[in-house]
Amino acid sequence: MAIPKRELGRTGLPVTVLGYGAMELRGAPRGRDVTEAQAETILNAVLDAGINYIDTSIDYGLSEERIGRYIGHRRPEFYLASKCGCLVGAAQAPPGQRNAHVFTRENIVSGVEQSLARMKTDYLDVVQFHASPSRETLEEHGALDALLELKEAGKVRFVGISATLPHLLDHIATGVFDVFQIPYSAVEREHEEAIAAAAEAGAGIVVRGGAAKGGPSEEKRSGWQWDRWRRAQLDDLLKGMSPMEFILRFTFTNPDLDTTIVGTVNPAHLQTNLDALEHGPLPSGLYDEAKRRLAAAGSAPRNARQ
Repeated sequence: MAIPKRELGRTGLPVTVLGYGAMELRGAPRGRDVTEAQAETILNAVLDAGINYIDTSIDYGLSEERIGRYIGHRRPEFYLASKCGCLVGAAQAPPGQRNAHVFTRENIVSGVEQSLARMKTDYLDVVQFHASPSRETLEEHGALDALLELKEAGKVRFVGISATLPHLLDHIATGVFDVFQIPYSAVEREHEEAIAAAAEAGAGIVVRGGAAKGGPSEEKRSGWQWDRWRRAQLDDLLKGMSPMEFILRFTFTNPDLDTTIVGTVNPAHLQTNLDALEHGPLPSGLYDEAKRRLAAAGSAPRNARQ
């Protein structure tokens, strides 16, 4: 099937509504061990399936290098997004800890140059500030100006930010950002109103977490995502869908989404995601009822105007 495409906001880039999140390729210690053969297989399977948006980051371990090594020669086939603000040269943080981020002019420029070299490309389609820094943090040491200058130089086509509330509202108000990457799924709807506001302002919307880390399952009976799913009592709405398919289709149904990035190293899981997409958005009545039940279970939009 041909994967549906939507324009990534004012960038005009026609991106597939299913993108690929390459964090899964980072390897140990923060992720599972991934062999070079697995990385090569999944990256080429992604492109062979027609997916044209790949998202990665400086601090995703081996991810950028593997993209350059295994699909650098296919660069015209996809849009490439990475992050900046990640501390260049730092080792991966241990599991449960977060990598350091430094928002200075020098670190932003060094990070973008490193990403270009790692991925064997002359330009990045989107570079996003990582970790949702405040507007003041981005301006204090010239980080935002540095990224805008890299855009002017042609090394970066569009400027974005991986953002969350409360700073997200300030970022939308600046009008500077072409793309926002925002967490969202059926069981994590807190940013729903902010997503709508960013889209209304003309920005492209990239959803992360749109598969809710594989969705609730019999093997995952703990954590807030499972709790929300259980309380919402959606089983009678599934109509033969697995929870994973339902959650992905719920994400695809959001009218403000341009693409959602989903990661895997398993070609079978990739095909499952493609199959869910082929079934299309959820019917409107089912979608509205699901949102009502999810809101009652704690998965509700947070007022973006507060």
